Amino acid sequence: MSLYTYVVRYDSGFAPNPFYGFCTLATCKPKIRRYAKVGDWLLGSGSGDKKIGRAGYLVYAMRVSEALSFDEYDVDPRFRQKKPYRTGSRKQSCGDSIYFRKISPGPWSQRDSFHSLPDGSANPKHIGRDTSVNRVLVSDHFIYFGGTGPSVPTSLKDELGRRIVHSSVGQSRFDDAHLLEEFECWVRSLGDMGYRGPPYEWLHLRRSNVTT
Repeated sequence: MSLYTYVVRYDSGFAPNPFYGFCTLATCKPKIRRYAKVGDWLLGSGSGDKKIGRAGYLVYAMRVSEALSFDEYDVDPRFRQKKPYRTGSRKQSCGDSIYFRKISPGPWSQRDSFHSLPDGSANPKHIGRDTSVNRVLVSDHFIYFGGTGPSVPTSLKDELGRRIVHSSVGQSRFDDAHLLEEFECWVRSLGDMGYRGPPYEWLHLRRSNVTT
Protein backbone atom coordinates (compact mmCIF):
# COMPACT_ATOMS: atom_id res chain seq x y z
CA MET A 1 0.00 0.00 0.00
CA SER A 2 1.20 3.50 -0.85
CA LEU A 3 0.23 7.03 0.14
CA TYR A 4 0.26 9.71 -2.56
CA THR A 5 0.22 13.32 -1.37
CA TYR A 6 -0.05 16.63 -3.20
CA VAL A 7 -1.32 20.19 -2.94
CA VAL A 8 -4.87 20.89 -4.14
CA ARG A 9 -4.15 24.22 -5.76
CA TYR A 10 -7.76 24.87 -6.81
CA ASP A 11 -10.21 23.41 -4.31
CA SER A 12 -13.44 23.93 -6.23
CA GLY A 13 -15.16 20.55 -5.97
CA PHE A 14 -13.94 19.58 -9.43
CA ALA A 15 -10.67 17.72 -8.79
CA PRO A 16 -11.24 15.94 -6.55
CA ASN A 17 -15.01 15.69 -6.86
CA PRO A 18 -16.44 14.50 -3.50
CA PHE A 19 -20.14 14.41 -4.33
CA TYR A 20 -22.91 11.84 -4.76
CA GLY A 21 -21.35 9.26 -2.46
CA PHE A 22 -18.01 8.90 -4.23
CA CYS A 23 -14.79 10.89 -4.26
CA THR A 24 -13.31 10.82 -7.75
CA LEU A 25 -10.12 12.08 -9.35
CA ALA A 26 -10.86 12.19 -13.07
CA THR A 27 -8.66 15.08 -14.21
CA CYS A 28 -5.28 16.60 -13.33
CA LYS A 29 -2.48 14.69 -11.52
CA PRO A 30 -1.77 12.26 -14.39
CA LYS A 31 1.15 10.61 -12.59
CA ILE A 32 -0.95 9.77 -9.57
CA ARG A 33 -3.85 8.58 -11.72
CA ARG A 34 -1.44 6.36 -13.65
CA TYR A 35 0.27 4.65 -10.73
CA ALA A 36 -2.13 4.60 -7.77
CA LYS A 37 -3.57 1.15 -7.15
CA VAL A 38 -6.72 -0.10 -5.46
CA GLY A 39 -6.05 0.12 -1.71
CA ASP A 40 -3.66 3.06 -1.98
CA TRP A 41 -4.41 6.35 -0.24
CA LEU A 42 -4.43 9.87 -1.69
CA LEU A 43 -4.08 12.95 0.48
CA GLY A 44 -4.66 16.45 -0.82
CA SER A 45 -3.61 19.39 1.33
CA GLY A 46 -4.37 23.08 1.03
CA SER A 47 -2.58 25.70 -1.02
CA GLY A 48 0.12 27.86 0.52
CA ASP A 49 -0.69 30.78 -1.76
CA LYS A 50 -0.69 34.00 0.28
CA LYS A 51 -4.31 34.69 -0.69
CA ILE A 52 -5.36 31.24 0.53
CA GLY A 53 -3.02 30.38 3.40
CA ARG A 54 -4.09 26.75 3.79
CA ALA A 55 -0.70 25.04 3.53
CA GLY A 56 -0.56 21.96 5.74
CA TYR A 57 -4.33 21.68 6.16
CA LEU A 58 -6.26 18.63 5.02
CA VAL A 59 -8.52 19.06 2.02
CA TYR A 60 -9.33 15.37 1.56
CA ALA A 61 -8.09 11.82 1.92
CA MET A 62 -9.39 8.89 -0.10
CA ARG A 63 -8.59 5.20 -0.31
CA VAL A 64 -8.79 4.04 -3.93
CA SER A 65 -11.56 1.46 -4.30
CA GLU A 66 -11.48 1.12 -8.09
CA ALA A 67 -9.94 2.58 -11.24
CA LEU A 68 -11.96 3.09 -14.42
CA SER A 69 -11.24 4.20 -17.96
CA PHE A 70 -12.92 7.40 -19.14
CA ASP A 71 -15.20 5.29 -21.32
CA GLU A 72 -16.26 3.18 -18.32
CA TYR A 73 -16.71 6.24 -16.13
CA ASP A 74 -18.84 7.97 -18.76
CA VAL A 75 -21.41 5.16 -19.07
CA ASP A 76 -21.50 3.93 -15.45
CA PRO A 77 -24.96 4.83 -14.02
CA ARG A 78 -23.43 5.39 -10.55
CA PHE A 79 -21.68 8.49 -11.86
CA ARG A 80 -24.40 9.95 -14.07
CA GLN A 81 -24.80 12.91 -11.71
CA LYS A 82 -21.10 13.72 -12.05
CA LYS A 83 -21.59 14.92 -15.62
CA PRO A 84 -21.33 18.72 -15.41
CA TYR A 85 -24.37 20.97 -15.71
CA ARG A 86 -22.81 24.40 -15.82
CA THR A 87 -25.98 26.44 -15.24
CA GLY A 88 -27.14 24.28 -12.36
CA SER A 89 -26.09 24.26 -8.72
CA ARG A 90 -22.47 24.55 -7.65
CA LYS A 91 -22.39 20.80 -7.12
CA GLN A 92 -23.74 20.17 -10.63
CA SER A 93 -21.48 22.78 -12.20
CA CYS A 94 -18.26 21.14 -11.02
CA GLY A 95 -18.99 17.66 -12.38
CA ASP A 96 -15.82 15.83 -13.44
CA SER A 97 -17.25 13.26 -15.89
CA ILE A 98 -16.21 15.39 -18.83
CA TYR A 99 -14.54 13.08 -21.36
CA PHE A 100 -16.29 10.77 -23.81
CA ARG A 101 -15.84 9.37 -27.29
CA LYS A 102 -18.49 8.99 -29.97
CA ILE A 103 -16.53 6.06 -31.39
CA SER A 104 -13.93 4.08 -29.47
CA PRO A 105 -11.10 4.20 -30.27
CA GLY A 106 -11.40 7.76 -31.47
CA PRO A 107 -10.82 11.40 -30.49
CA TRP A 108 -11.92 12.63 -27.10
CA SER A 109 -14.81 15.05 -26.70
CA GLN A 110 -14.99 17.37 -23.70
CA ARG A 111 -18.18 18.51 -21.99
CA ASP A 112 -18.56 22.13 -20.94
CA SER A 113 -16.79 22.09 -17.59
CA PHE A 114 -14.15 23.69 -15.41
CA HIS A 115 -11.55 22.51 -17.94
CA SER A 116 -13.25 24.03 -20.98
CA LEU A 117 -12.54 27.39 -22.55
CA PRO A 118 -14.52 30.37 -21.18
CA ASP A 119 -17.10 30.05 -23.96
CA GLY A 120 -17.69 26.39 -23.13
CA SER A 121 -15.81 24.99 -26.10
CA ALA A 122 -13.21 22.25 -25.76
CA ASN A 123 -9.79 23.19 -24.37
CA PRO A 124 -7.11 21.21 -26.27
CA LYS A 125 -4.50 21.85 -23.56
CA HIS A 126 -6.58 20.22 -20.84
CA ILE A 127 -7.77 17.44 -23.13
CA GLY A 128 -4.18 16.52 -23.91
CA ARG A 129 -3.04 16.57 -20.29
CA ASP A 130 -6.06 14.89 -18.73
CA THR A 131 -6.44 12.11 -21.29
CA SER A 132 -2.69 11.36 -21.37
CA VAL A 133 -3.66 8.87 -18.66
CA ASN A 134 -6.96 7.14 -19.41
CA ARG A 135 -7.77 6.42 -15.80
CA VAL A 136 -10.23 7.70 -13.20
CA LEU A 137 -9.63 6.96 -9.52
CA VAL A 138 -12.76 6.23 -7.49
CA SER A 139 -13.25 5.98 -3.74
CA ASP A 140 -16.20 4.96 -1.58
CA HIS A 141 -14.03 5.38 1.54
CA PHE A 142 -12.99 9.01 1.84
CA ILE A 143 -13.16 12.10 3.97
CA TYR A 144 -13.45 15.54 2.41
CA PHE A 145 -13.24 18.78 4.39
CA GLY A 146 -12.60 21.24 1.58
CA GLY A 147 -11.78 24.63 3.04
CA THR A 148 -12.49 23.64 6.65
CA GLY A 149 -10.04 20.78 7.18
CA PRO A 150 -7.79 20.31 10.20
CA SER A 151 -4.04 20.71 10.19
CA VAL A 152 -2.15 17.56 9.21
CA PRO A 153 0.01 16.55 12.22
CA THR A 154 3.68 17.42 11.83
CA SER A 155 4.48 14.06 13.41
CA LEU A 156 3.40 12.24 10.24
CA LYS A 157 6.83 11.76 8.68
CA ASP A 158 8.62 8.93 6.93
CA GLU A 159 11.85 7.28 8.06
CA LEU A 160 13.83 10.05 6.34
CA GLY A 161 11.98 12.76 8.22
CA ARG A 162 9.91 13.92 5.24
CA ARG A 163 6.50 15.34 6.17
CA ILE A 164 3.62 13.98 4.14
CA VAL A 165 2.31 17.42 3.19
CA HIS A 166 3.85 20.01 0.90
CA SER A 167 4.12 23.70 1.66
CA SER A 168 3.73 24.60 -2.00
CA VAL A 169 3.40 22.67 -5.26
CA GLY A 170 4.65 19.12 -5.52
CA GLN A 171 3.63 15.54 -4.99
CA SER A 172 5.14 12.58 -3.18
CA ARG A 173 4.70 8.86 -2.67
CA PHE A 174 5.25 7.14 0.66
CA ASP A 175 5.54 3.37 1.19
CA ASP A 176 6.69 3.23 4.82
CA ALA A 177 4.36 0.75 6.56
CA HIS A 178 4.63 2.41 9.98
CA LEU A 179 3.84 5.83 8.53
CA LEU A 180 0.84 4.47 6.65
CA GLU A 181 -0.48 2.86 9.82
CA GLU A 182 -0.14 6.16 11.70
CA PHE A 183 -1.79 8.00 8.84
CA GLU A 184 -4.79 5.66 8.78
CA CYS A 185 -5.17 5.96 12.55
CA TRP A 186 -5.19 9.73 12.26
CA VAL A 187 -7.79 9.68 9.47
CA ARG A 188 -10.04 7.43 11.57
CA SER A 189 -9.67 9.83 14.49
CA LEU A 190 -11.30 12.59 12.43
CA GLY A 191 -14.74 11.02 12.76
CA ASP A 192 -17.27 9.95 10.17
CA MET A 193 -16.06 9.45 6.63
CA GLY A 194 -17.67 11.20 3.66
CA TYR A 195 -18.33 14.82 2.74
CA ARG A 196 -17.66 17.03 5.77
CA GLY A 197 -17.34 20.57 4.44
CA PRO A 198 -17.56 22.75 1.32
CA PRO A 199 -14.68 23.41 -1.08
CA TYR A 200 -12.49 26.39 -0.26
CA GLU A 201 -13.66 28.30 -3.33
CA TRP A 202 -17.29 27.92 -2.29
CA LEU A 203 -16.46 29.67 0.96
CA HIS A 204 -14.41 32.50 -0.50
CA LEU A 205 -15.57 33.09 -4.05
CA ARG A 206 -18.92 34.10 -5.49
CA ARG A 207 -20.10 33.36 -9.02
CA SER A 208 -23.07 35.40 -10.13
CA ASN A 209 -24.32 32.70 -12.53
CA VAL A 210 -24.09 29.74 -10.14
CA THR A 211 -26.42 29.04 -7.23
CA THR A 212 -25.52 27.12 -4.07
